[in-house]
Amino acid sequence: MTFANQIAVITGASSGIGWALARVLAAEGCKVGLVARRQEKLQALAQEIGQAGGSAACAAADVGDRVQTLDAIRKLAAQLGPVDLLIANAGVGMPTKLEPMNVEDIEEMFRVNTLGVVYAIEAVLPEMLRRGRGHLAAVSSLAAYKGMPGESAYCASKAAVNSYLEGLRIHLRDRGIAVTTLCPGFVRTPMTAINEFHMPWLLEADEAARRMVRALQRRRKVYDFPWLPTLRIKLPQWLPDWVIARRRQQYNQNPPFPATSELASAHAPANRLP
Repeated sequence: MTFANQIAVITGASSGIGWALARVLAAEGCKVGLVARRQEKLQALAQEIGQAGGSAACAAADVGDRVQTLDAIRKLAAQLGPVDLLIANAGVGMPTKLEPMNVEDIEEMFRVNTLGVVYAIEAVLPEMLRRGRGHLAAVSSLAAYKGMPGESAYCASKAAVNSYLEGLRIHLRDRGIAVTTLCPGFVRTPMTAINEFHMPWLLEADEAARRMVRALQRRRKVYDFPWLPTLRIKLPQWLPDWVIARRRQQYNQNPPFPATSELASAHAPANRLP
């Protein structure tokens, strides 16, 4: 299918995959609505898209806040038109500590990574149901497929997204609304910039966005990519726990935490694990 003349809303559009998705969809002829915390970044992206001949509008919101998210997306729909495609892309990632437990960080990850998807869908689903058409998508992660030591909360927040979208997809199958779960491996974004370990098969954000858009055009149910990291993350499901614990020991001794300023402003997909 083509996205020409459709309305697409993207959360987490101020950097990383969200920024790249907006550019690719605009080049496909979409009118794009941009949502993220950083208004100045959104305005710069909207200006870039406009200068390239596309159409974009922006609205600032913290996707972990239900009211802000609903208001921002409904504002964009009023400005651009009914939303045909939603990509709930915003996300954050932080290691999971034991001593002491970093519960506030875990709460933040679930608010943004999981509830942020729910809030964004809430903003567009009633109108999609009324029209009998639409497409819901969320950027999850290959990390959703395996709970990894030192990243258990991040993996859990993404696994929740996968399960939620799976059930929603089946629930909506006769209502004219497609649902796609996008699970990338490592992607070069502001959040992965702090990783000191080797990130195999690292994709640039533009390449990841192009692959995602092709998957959306084909209305894929679930898109796991690249294939080698997909295999690499799914095989450990059958490994003994001690093997994984040993391989992750060095990482857990010195986990890469984002700076407070990066966390406060980023809300871009973390893709911390393949």
